[in-house]
Amino acid sequence: MGSVSAPPMPSAAQAVGDSPPRAPSTGRMIGIDLARGLAILGMFAAHVGPEPSVGGPLGWLMEVARGRSAALFALLAGFTLILLTGRPQPRTGRDRRQAIGRVLIRATVLIALGYALVLLDTDVDVILSFYGLLFVLALPLHRLTARTLAIIAASTALVMPQLLYLLRSMVDGGRWPDTVIDHDPLARITDSDGLLELFVTGEYPALTWFSFIVVGMAVAKLDLSRCDVLGKLGSLGVALAVIGYGGSWLALRVVPGASAGVSAAAEGGPAGSAWWSDAVGQEFLPGHPAWLLVASPHSQTTGSILGNTGVALAVLAACLLAVEISGPKSRLIAPVVAVGSVSLTAYVAHIVAIRLLATDDLADPAGLPVLLGFAATAMLLAPLWTRRFRRGPLEHLMHAATHPARLIH
Repeated sequence: MGSVSAPPMPSAAQAVGDSPPRAPSTGRMIGIDLARGLAILGMFAAHVGPEPSVGGPLGWLMEVARGRSAALFALLAGFTLILLTGRPQPRTGRDRRQAIGRVLIRATVLIALGYALVLLDTDVDVILSFYGLLFVLALPLHRLTARTLAIIAASTALVMPQLLYLLRSMVDGGRWPDTVIDHDPLARITDSDGLLELFVTGEYPALTWFSFIVVGMAVAKLDLSRCDVLGKLGSLGVALAVIGYGGSWLALRVVPGASAGVSAAAEGGPAGSAWWSDAVGQEFLPGHPAWLLVASPHSQTTGSILGNTGVALAVLAACLLAVEISGPKSRLIAPVVAVGSVSLTAYVAHIVAIRLLATDDLADPAGLPVLLGFAATAMLLAPLWTRRFRRGPLEHLMHAATHPARLIH
C-alpha cells in the first residue's frame, strides 16, 4: 500500500504499440506518490471531515472525496503490483517466484492488519483486508499486456455488479450464507463473515473492486514518460466519468419508474442525486433492480465503477503532468508526495488517531478543524520522516516481513 521504495523503473511500452523502454523516470514515480497522497487526504476528508450536507463548495468537495478516493487508492494498488512483479518486463525464473512470494506475504499482512484495525471499532470502513485479497486475485494477471488487462477490467465492470446484486439479493433470508460462514476458517479466526464479507457483503467487495486494481495494472504497463500517453489517459478518464455518471443521470430520468425504484431500494433515499452522490445511501433492499442504474460511489454498480475509474485516471494523469510541469523537487507538491510515499503508515495512523481522539463522537461543526488538523499533521510529519528514512515505519516493517521470500528457489 505504501509506495514502492525500489529504484525507479523504466517506463513500459504503451498499449497501442510497442516502443523501446526509455530511461528511468523518477518524476513518474513521484507523480504516483502525489496521486497516492491525494487519495490518503481524500480518505481523511471522508472519515473525519464535515458531512456533505453542509452544502456549498465545501460540501461538494466532501462529497467528491467519498468513495472516489478509495477507488483511486485501489487503482494505484494495481500499479504497485506491477512494480513489485517487474516493470517494464515481468520478472522471470527465480526472481519471478520471489516476487510472487513477496506479494503474497504483503497481501497476508494487509489482510491481518485490516482486521486488527476493525477491532478498534471506529466508524471507518477499513479497506486493507479487501486490498490484500485484491492483490491475491490480481496476481495471476501480472504478465498480461495492457490491452488484455483493459479488456478484463471492462468485462468485470460490466458483469460483476450484476452478479453481486444477485448474490446480495440471495443473502437475505437464505441459509447458504450461514453455511458458508460456518465452514470458513477466516470467519472463525476474525469473528466476521470472512470470505463472504470480502467478496460479497463488505464495503469494498472484491467482485466489483477487482476492476480498479486491474485498471491500475494496465496503466503501469504504459509508457508514462510520454506526454501524449498522459493526455490520452486523462481524456479516457474524463470519458469514463461522463459515461458512468452521465449515463446514470440520463437513465434515472429516461427509464420509466427508475427514480421511484431507486428510492424504494434505498428505503426512501433521495434518488435525484443517486447518479453521483452517496446521499441515496450505500445499502439497498433486494428486489429493486432499478438500483443498478445509479452511479453513487459506493453503490457497486457498473456506473459507479466506470465513473470512479474515470475520476481516478483523470487525477492520476493530472498528477503525472503536474510533476512534469513543476519538476520532481517542487516544494508546492512535496508535502503531499511525502504523504503518498508513506501511505500505509498514514492510513493506519489516521484510524488509530480517530480511535484515540474519539473524533467519531464530535459534532459535525468540528469536522473541518479536525480534517485540517489531520491533513496538516500528515503533511508536516511525512516530509520530516522521508528526509531521513527511505521507507515509512510500517512500510519498513512490511518490507522486513517479505524477507522470507528470498528463500524461494
